[in-house]
Amino acid sequence: MRKSFRAAAPFSGRPHIALVLPGLRAGGSEHIVSLLCNHFSRLGWAVSLFAFEERGDAPYYPHDPGVRIRQLGHPAGRLPLFRSLANVRDRILTLRGALEEDRPDLVISFLTRTNVVSVLAARPLGIPVIVSERNNPSQQRPGFAWSALRRHAYGRAHGLITMTQGAMDQFPASMRRRQWVIPNPTYAPIEPDPGRVAGKRIVAVGRLVPQKGFDLLLDAFARVSERMPGWSLTIWGEGPERAKLEAQRDALGLRKRVALPGVTKEHGGWLREADIFVLSSRFEGWGIVIGEAMAAGIPTIAFDCCWGPGEMIANGVGGLLVPDGDVPALGEAMAALCNDPARRAQLSQGARIASQRFTTDAVLRQWEDVVAEALVLERPSAGKPTLAAA
Repeated sequence: MRKSFRAAAPFSGRPHIALVLPGLRAGGSEHIVSLLCNHFSRLGWAVSLFAFEERGDAPYYPHDPGVRIRQLGHPAGRLPLFRSLANVRDRILTLRGALEEDRPDLVISFLTRTNVVSVLAARPLGIPVIVSERNNPSQQRPGFAWSALRRHAYGRAHGLITMTQGAMDQFPASMRRRQWVIPNPTYAPIEPDPGRVAGKRIVAVGRLVPQKGFDLLLDAFARVSERMPGWSLTIWGEGPERAKLEAQRDALGLRKRVALPGVTKEHGGWLREADIFVLSSRFEGWGIVIGEAMAAGIPTIAFDCCWGPGEMIANGVGGLLVPDGDVPALGEAMAALCNDPARRAQLSQGARIASQRFTTDAVLRQWEDVVAEALVLERPSAGKPTLAAA
Protein backbone atom coordinates (compact mmCIF):
# COMPACT_ATOMS: atom_id res chain seq x y z
CA MET A 1 0.00 0.00 0.00
CA ARG A 2 1.34 3.36 -1.02
CA LYS A 3 2.05 5.91 1.67
CA SER A 4 3.89 8.58 -0.31
CA PHE A 5 1.10 11.14 -0.05
CA ARG A 6 2.17 14.44 1.40
CA ALA A 7 -0.26 16.61 3.33
CA ALA A 8 -1.99 19.24 1.23
CA ALA A 9 -0.74 22.79 1.52
CA PRO A 10 -2.52 25.16 3.95
CA PHE A 11 -5.70 26.65 2.60
CA SER A 12 -5.57 29.88 0.65
CA GLY A 13 -9.30 30.39 0.27
CA ARG A 14 -10.04 27.58 -2.20
CA PRO A 15 -10.50 24.23 -0.47
CA HIS A 16 -10.55 21.02 -2.47
CA ILE A 17 -13.42 18.71 -1.54
CA ALA A 18 -13.78 15.14 -2.78
CA LEU A 19 -17.11 13.31 -2.65
CA VAL A 20 -17.33 9.52 -2.96
CA LEU A 21 -20.34 7.30 -3.67
CA PRO A 22 -21.06 3.97 -5.38
CA GLY A 23 -22.53 5.26 -8.65
CA LEU A 24 -24.09 8.14 -10.52
CA ARG A 25 -27.52 6.76 -11.37
CA ALA A 26 -30.95 7.90 -10.17
CA GLY A 27 -31.32 7.85 -6.39
CA GLY A 28 -31.53 9.98 -3.27
CA SER A 29 -27.82 9.83 -2.42
CA GLU A 30 -26.82 10.58 -6.00
CA HIS A 31 -29.22 13.52 -5.97
CA ILE A 32 -27.84 15.18 -2.84
CA VAL A 33 -24.26 14.56 -4.03
CA SER A 34 -25.00 16.35 -7.31
CA LEU A 35 -26.46 19.29 -5.39
CA LEU A 36 -23.41 19.47 -3.12
CA CYS A 37 -20.93 19.18 -6.00
CA ASN A 38 -22.65 21.93 -7.94
CA HIS A 39 -22.96 24.19 -4.91
CA PHE A 40 -19.34 23.81 -3.83
CA SER A 41 -18.14 24.29 -7.40
CA ARG A 42 -20.15 27.50 -7.79
CA LEU A 43 -18.56 28.81 -4.60
CA GLY A 44 -15.24 28.55 -6.42
CA TRP A 45 -14.04 25.45 -4.59
CA ALA A 46 -12.21 22.61 -6.30
CA VAL A 47 -14.54 19.60 -6.39
CA SER A 48 -13.77 15.97 -7.28
CA LEU A 49 -16.46 13.31 -7.51
CA PHE A 50 -15.42 9.65 -7.34
CA ALA A 51 -17.85 6.85 -8.24
CA PHE A 52 -17.02 3.14 -8.13
CA GLU A 53 -19.32 2.23 -11.01
CA GLU A 54 -18.11 1.13 -14.43
CA ARG A 55 -16.53 3.80 -16.58
CA GLY A 56 -18.68 5.38 -19.24
CA ASP A 57 -22.04 5.41 -17.42
CA ALA A 58 -23.52 8.88 -17.85
CA PRO A 59 -24.63 10.61 -14.61
CA TYR A 60 -28.40 10.81 -14.17
CA TYR A 61 -28.24 14.20 -12.44
CA PRO A 62 -26.55 17.27 -13.97
CA HIS A 63 -23.19 18.43 -12.65
CA ASP A 64 -21.48 21.80 -12.93
CA PRO A 65 -18.70 21.83 -15.57
CA GLY A 66 -16.18 22.58 -12.83
CA VAL A 67 -16.82 19.26 -11.09
CA ARG A 68 -14.17 16.66 -11.93
CA ILE A 69 -15.95 13.31 -12.22
CA ARG A 70 -13.91 10.11 -12.04
CA GLN A 71 -15.50 6.68 -12.50
CA LEU A 72 -13.20 4.14 -10.92
CA GLY A 73 -14.50 1.00 -12.60
CA HIS A 74 -14.82 -1.11 -9.43
CA PRO A 75 -18.55 -1.54 -8.75
CA ALA A 76 -19.69 -3.54 -5.76
CA GLY A 77 -21.49 -6.81 -6.41
CA ARG A 78 -22.57 -10.10 -4.94
CA LEU A 79 -19.45 -12.24 -5.12
CA PRO A 80 -18.07 -15.33 -3.35
CA LEU A 81 -16.21 -14.52 -0.14
CA PHE A 82 -12.64 -14.55 -1.45
CA ARG A 83 -13.54 -12.63 -4.60
CA SER A 84 -15.48 -10.16 -2.47
CA LEU A 85 -12.47 -9.56 -0.23
CA ALA A 86 -10.28 -9.06 -3.29
CA ASN A 87 -12.84 -6.62 -4.70
CA VAL A 88 -12.87 -4.59 -1.49
CA ARG A 89 -9.07 -4.50 -1.43
CA ASP A 90 -9.00 -3.36 -5.05
CA ARG A 91 -11.55 -0.65 -4.35
CA ILE A 92 -9.50 0.63 -1.41
CA LEU A 93 -6.29 0.71 -3.43
CA THR A 94 -7.95 2.27 -6.47
CA LEU A 95 -9.56 5.04 -4.44
CA ARG A 96 -6.32 5.60 -2.52
CA GLY A 97 -4.46 6.09 -5.78
CA ALA A 98 -7.08 8.53 -7.04
CA LEU A 99 -7.00 10.51 -3.78
CA GLU A 100 -3.23 10.58 -3.82
CA GLU A 101 -3.34 12.03 -7.33
CA ASP A 102 -6.04 14.63 -6.61
CA ARG A 103 -4.85 15.60 -3.10
CA PRO A 104 -8.20 16.82 -1.66
CA ASP A 105 -8.34 18.57 1.69
CA LEU A 106 -11.45 16.67 2.80
CA VAL A 107 -13.42 13.61 1.69
CA ILE A 108 -17.20 13.30 2.13
CA SER A 109 -18.41 9.75 1.57
CA PHE A 110 -21.93 8.35 1.17
CA LEU A 111 -23.45 4.95 2.03
CA THR A 112 -22.11 2.35 4.43
CA ARG A 113 -19.76 0.18 2.39
CA THR A 114 -18.42 3.10 0.40
CA ASN A 115 -17.88 4.94 3.69
CA VAL A 116 -15.76 2.07 5.03
CA VAL A 117 -13.69 1.93 1.84
CA SER A 118 -13.24 5.72 1.86
CA VAL A 119 -11.91 5.81 5.42
CA LEU A 120 -9.55 2.88 4.85
CA ALA A 121 -8.31 4.47 1.62
CA ALA A 122 -7.86 8.00 2.93
CA ARG A 123 -6.60 7.50 6.47
CA PRO A 124 -3.03 6.42 5.54
CA LEU A 125 -2.85 9.53 3.35
CA GLY A 126 -3.76 11.87 6.20
CA ILE A 127 -7.01 12.99 4.55
CA PRO A 128 -9.97 13.48 6.92
CA VAL A 129 -13.22 11.74 5.96
CA ILE A 130 -16.78 12.64 6.88
CA VAL A 131 -19.08 9.65 6.45
CA SER A 132 -22.78 10.01 5.70
CA GLU A 133 -25.42 7.37 6.37
CA ARG A 134 -28.46 7.77 4.12
CA ASN A 135 -30.84 5.09 5.35
CA ASN A 136 -32.27 3.56 8.51
CA PRO A 137 -29.38 1.75 10.25
CA SER A 138 -31.75 -0.18 12.50
CA GLN A 139 -33.32 -1.85 9.46
CA GLN A 140 -30.56 -1.88 6.86
CA ARG A 141 -27.88 -4.08 8.40
CA PRO A 142 -24.73 -4.62 6.34
CA GLY A 143 -23.87 -8.04 7.77
CA PHE A 144 -21.36 -9.17 10.41
CA ALA A 145 -18.15 -8.47 8.50
CA TRP A 146 -19.21 -5.07 7.21
CA SER A 147 -20.63 -4.11 10.61
CA ALA A 148 -17.24 -4.84 12.20
CA LEU A 149 -15.46 -2.86 9.49
CA ARG A 150 -17.91 0.00 9.94
CA ARG A 151 -17.25 0.15 13.69
CA HIS A 152 -13.52 0.29 12.99
CA ALA A 153 -13.76 2.85 10.18
CA TYR A 154 -16.35 5.20 11.69
CA GLY A 155 -14.35 5.42 14.89
CA ARG A 156 -11.50 6.83 12.79
CA ALA A 157 -13.59 9.14 10.58
CA HIS A 158 -13.68 12.85 11.26
CA GLY A 159 -17.42 12.64 11.90
CA LEU A 160 -20.80 11.24 10.91
CA ILE A 161 -23.79 12.82 9.17
CA THR A 162 -27.30 11.37 9.21
CA MET A 163 -30.59 12.82 7.99
CA THR A 164 -32.60 12.27 11.18
CA GLN A 165 -31.86 12.21 14.89
CA GLY A 166 -33.46 8.77 15.08
CA ALA A 167 -30.86 7.42 12.68
CA MET A 168 -28.01 9.11 14.56
CA ASP A 169 -29.13 7.59 17.84
CA GLN A 170 -28.61 4.10 16.39
CA PHE A 171 -24.83 4.61 16.41
CA PRO A 172 -22.78 4.32 19.63
CA ALA A 173 -20.69 7.28 20.70
CA SER A 174 -17.52 5.50 19.60
CA MET A 175 -18.74 5.64 15.98
CA ARG A 176 -19.60 9.33 15.95
CA ARG A 177 -16.65 11.35 17.17
CA ARG A 178 -18.49 14.34 15.75
CA GLN A 179 -22.08 14.29 14.60
CA TRP A 180 -24.41 16.37 12.48
CA VAL A 181 -28.05 15.81 11.53
CA ILE A 182 -28.77 17.39 8.15
CA PRO A 183 -32.05 16.67 6.35
CA ASN A 184 -32.34 16.36 2.64
CA PRO A 185 -33.57 19.51 0.88
CA THR A 186 -37.12 19.62 -0.41
CA TYR A 187 -37.76 21.21 -3.75
CA ALA A 188 -39.67 20.38 -6.90
CA PRO A 189 -37.19 19.64 -9.71
CA ILE A 190 -40.10 20.18 -12.11
CA GLU A 191 -42.99 22.50 -11.31
CA PRO A 192 -46.29 20.99 -12.47
CA ASP A 193 -48.22 23.00 -15.04
CA PRO A 194 -50.62 25.23 -13.05
CA GLY A 195 -53.08 25.00 -15.93
CA ARG A 196 -53.13 21.21 -15.93
CA VAL A 197 -56.57 19.72 -15.51
CA ALA A 198 -56.71 17.55 -12.42
CA GLY A 199 -56.57 13.87 -13.25
CA LYS A 200 -56.98 10.65 -11.35
CA ARG A 201 -53.49 9.29 -10.98
CA ILE A 202 -51.77 8.05 -7.83
CA VAL A 203 -47.98 7.97 -8.14
CA ALA A 204 -45.24 6.21 -6.18
CA VAL A 205 -41.49 6.46 -6.84
CA GLY A 206 -38.46 4.41 -5.81
CA ARG A 207 -36.27 1.41 -6.51
CA LEU A 208 -38.22 -1.79 -6.94
CA VAL A 209 -36.87 -3.37 -3.77
CA PRO A 210 -38.60 -4.73 -0.63
CA GLN A 211 -37.72 -1.63 1.40
CA LYS A 212 -40.05 0.54 -0.69
CA GLY A 213 -43.08 -1.60 0.12
CA PHE A 214 -44.65 -1.51 -3.32
CA ASP A 215 -46.13 -4.95 -2.62
CA LEU A 216 -47.98 -3.37 0.30
CA LEU A 217 -49.10 -0.51 -1.92
CA LEU A 218 -50.51 -2.93 -4.51
CA ASP A 219 -52.45 -4.75 -1.80
CA ALA A 220 -53.78 -1.46 -0.41
CA PHE A 221 -54.82 -0.24 -3.86
CA ALA A 222 -56.55 -3.55 -4.63
CA ARG A 223 -58.58 -3.34 -1.40
CA VAL A 224 -60.22 -0.05 -2.37
CA SER A 225 -59.93 0.10 -6.15
CA GLU A 226 -63.67 -0.37 -6.68
CA ARG A 227 -64.32 2.70 -4.52
CA MET A 228 -62.01 4.82 -6.69
CA PRO A 229 -63.45 4.52 -10.21
CA GLY A 230 -61.18 5.96 -12.87
CA TRP A 231 -58.14 6.25 -10.61
CA SER A 232 -54.90 4.56 -11.66
CA LEU A 233 -51.57 3.86 -9.95
CA THR A 234 -48.14 4.42 -11.51
CA ILE A 235 -45.03 3.08 -9.77
CA TRP A 236 -41.92 4.75 -11.18
CA GLY A 237 -38.58 3.01 -10.68
CA GLU A 238 -36.52 -0.02 -11.56
CA GLY A 239 -35.03 -2.87 -9.58
CA PRO A 240 -34.85 -6.59 -8.85
CA GLU A 241 -38.48 -6.88 -7.65
CA ARG A 242 -39.99 -5.93 -11.04
CA ALA A 243 -41.10 -9.41 -12.08
CA LYS A 244 -42.51 -10.16 -8.65
CA LEU A 245 -44.46 -6.90 -8.53
CA GLU A 246 -45.81 -7.35 -12.04
CA ALA A 247 -46.98 -10.85 -11.14
CA GLN A 248 -48.66 -9.56 -7.99
CA ARG A 249 -50.35 -6.77 -9.95
CA ASP A 250 -51.71 -9.23 -12.52
CA ALA A 251 -52.87 -11.69 -9.85
CA LEU A 252 -54.83 -8.86 -8.21
CA GLY A 253 -56.53 -8.06 -11.51
CA LEU A 254 -54.91 -4.61 -11.72
CA ARG A 255 -53.07 -4.90 -15.03
CA LYS A 256 -55.18 -2.17 -16.64
CA ARG A 257 -54.96 0.17 -13.66
CA VAL A 258 -51.36 -0.15 -12.45
CA ALA A 259 -48.31 0.75 -14.57
CA LEU A 260 -44.61 0.19 -13.84
CA PRO A 261 -42.93 2.24 -16.59
CA GLY A 262 -39.38 2.25 -15.19
CA VAL A 263 -37.22 5.26 -14.35
CA THR A 264 -38.30 8.69 -15.55
CA LYS A 265 -35.99 10.00 -18.25
CA GLU A 266 -36.15 13.45 -16.66
CA HIS A 267 -35.43 13.98 -12.97
CA GLY A 268 -38.78 14.64 -11.33
CA GLY A 269 -40.74 14.00 -14.51
CA TRP A 270 -43.29 12.02 -12.49
CA LEU A 271 -44.43 15.26 -10.83
CA ARG A 272 -46.17 16.35 -14.03
CA GLU A 273 -48.76 13.61 -13.85
CA ALA A 274 -49.24 13.03 -10.12
CA ASP A 275 -52.52 13.92 -8.45
CA ILE A 276 -51.69 12.04 -5.23
CA PHE A 277 -48.29 10.77 -4.09
CA VAL A 278 -47.94 7.70 -1.85
CA LEU A 279 -44.88 6.49 0.06
CA SER A 280 -45.34 2.88 1.19
CA SER A 281 -41.81 2.21 2.50
CA ARG A 282 -41.11 -0.26 5.27
CA PHE A 283 -38.30 2.04 6.39
CA GLU A 284 -36.54 5.14 5.11
CA GLY A 285 -33.52 7.28 5.72
CA TRP A 286 -35.47 10.41 4.93
CA GLY A 287 -37.80 10.18 1.94
CA ILE A 288 -36.57 12.70 -0.61
CA VAL A 289 -39.48 12.00 -2.95
CA ILE A 290 -41.87 13.09 -0.19
CA GLY A 291 -40.11 16.44 -0.17
CA GLU A 292 -40.34 16.76 -3.94
CA ALA A 293 -44.04 15.97 -3.89
CA MET A 294 -44.73 18.40 -1.04
CA ALA A 295 -42.76 21.20 -2.67
CA ALA A 296 -44.80 20.68 -5.85
CA GLY A 297 -48.03 20.83 -3.88
CA ILE A 298 -49.01 17.21 -4.49
CA PRO A 299 -51.20 15.74 -1.73
CA THR A 300 -49.14 13.06 0.00
CA ILE A 301 -49.90 9.89 1.95
CA ALA A 302 -47.14 7.98 3.73
CA PHE A 303 -46.59 5.17 6.16
CA ASP A 304 -45.25 6.65 9.40
CA CYS A 305 -42.14 4.48 9.11
CA CYS A 306 -38.72 5.07 10.66
CA TRP A 307 -37.25 7.48 9.80
CA GLY A 308 -38.29 10.59 7.88
CA PRO A 309 -41.99 10.82 7.01
CA GLY A 310 -43.05 11.78 10.55
CA GLU A 311 -40.43 14.54 10.61
CA MET A 312 -41.58 15.93 7.27
CA ILE A 313 -45.37 15.60 7.40
CA ALA A 314 -47.63 17.14 10.02
CA ASN A 315 -50.52 14.70 9.81
CA GLY A 316 -53.60 16.32 8.31
CA VAL A 317 -51.79 19.54 7.49
CA GLY A 318 -49.04 18.86 4.95
CA GLY A 319 -50.14 15.32 4.14
CA LEU A 320 -51.55 12.17 5.69
CA LEU A 321 -49.63 9.70 7.87
CA VAL A 322 -50.95 6.19 8.39
CA PRO A 323 -49.64 3.68 10.93
CA ASP A 324 -46.43 1.98 9.89
CA GLY A 325 -47.16 -1.04 7.69
CA ASP A 326 -50.96 -0.82 8.11
CA VAL A 327 -52.14 -1.86 4.64
CA PRO A 328 -55.90 -1.44 5.29
CA ALA A 329 -55.31 2.05 6.69
CA LEU A 330 -53.25 2.97 3.63
CA GLY A 331 -56.06 1.82 1.36
CA GLU A 332 -58.66 3.78 3.33
CA ALA A 333 -56.52 6.94 3.19
CA MET A 334 -56.18 6.62 -0.59
CA ALA A 335 -59.90 6.02 -1.10
CA ALA A 336 -60.86 8.95 1.12
CA LEU A 337 -58.48 11.36 -0.58
CA CYS A 338 -59.38 10.25 -4.10
CA ASN A 339 -63.03 11.02 -3.37
CA ASP A 340 -62.46 14.39 -1.68
CA PRO A 341 -61.12 17.09 -4.08
CA ALA A 342 -61.52 19.82 -1.45
CA ARG A 343 -59.31 17.85 0.94
CA ARG A 344 -56.72 17.35 -1.78
CA ALA A 345 -56.62 21.10 -2.42
CA GLN A 346 -56.20 21.79 1.30
CA LEU A 347 -53.34 19.31 1.66
CA SER A 348 -51.70 20.69 -1.49
CA GLN A 349 -51.49 24.15 0.02
CA GLY A 350 -50.32 22.81 3.37
CA ALA A 351 -47.62 20.71 1.72
CA ARG A 352 -46.13 23.69 -0.10
CA ILE A 353 -45.97 25.67 3.13
CA ALA A 354 -44.49 22.79 5.14
CA SER A 355 -41.78 22.13 2.56
CA GLN A 356 -40.27 25.56 3.20
CA ARG A 357 -38.70 24.20 6.39
CA PHE A 358 -36.23 22.27 4.26
CA THR A 359 -35.26 24.64 1.48
CA THR A 360 -32.21 23.82 -0.61
CA ASP A 361 -30.38 26.99 0.44
CA ALA A 362 -30.85 26.25 4.14
CA VAL A 363 -29.67 22.65 3.81
CA LEU A 364 -26.63 23.55 1.70
CA ARG A 365 -25.61 26.16 4.28
CA GLN A 366 -25.58 23.42 6.91
CA TRP A 367 -23.24 21.38 4.73
CA GLU A 368 -21.01 24.43 4.27
CA ASP A 369 -20.82 24.84 8.04
CA VAL A 370 -19.78 21.20 8.48
CA VAL A 371 -17.04 21.55 5.86
CA ALA A 372 -15.77 24.77 7.46
CA GLU A 373 -15.66 23.15 10.89
CA ALA A 374 -13.84 20.09 9.56
CA LEU A 375 -11.22 22.13 7.73
CA VAL A 376 -10.51 24.27 10.77
CA LEU A 377 -10.26 21.30 13.13
CA GLU A 378 -8.09 19.25 10.81
CA ARG A 379 -5.78 22.12 9.88
CA PRO A 380 -5.52 24.26 13.02
CA SER A 381 -2.11 25.63 12.07
CA ALA A 382 -3.47 27.10 8.88
CA GLY A 383 -6.01 29.27 10.64
CA LYS A 384 -9.61 29.49 9.60
CA PRO A 385 -9.94 28.98 5.84
CA THR A 386 -11.83 31.49 3.81
CA LEU A 387 -14.65 29.50 2.24
CA ALA A 388 -15.63 32.08 -0.34
CA ALA A 389 -15.09 32.02 -4.07
CA ALA A 390 -11.41 32.28 -4.89
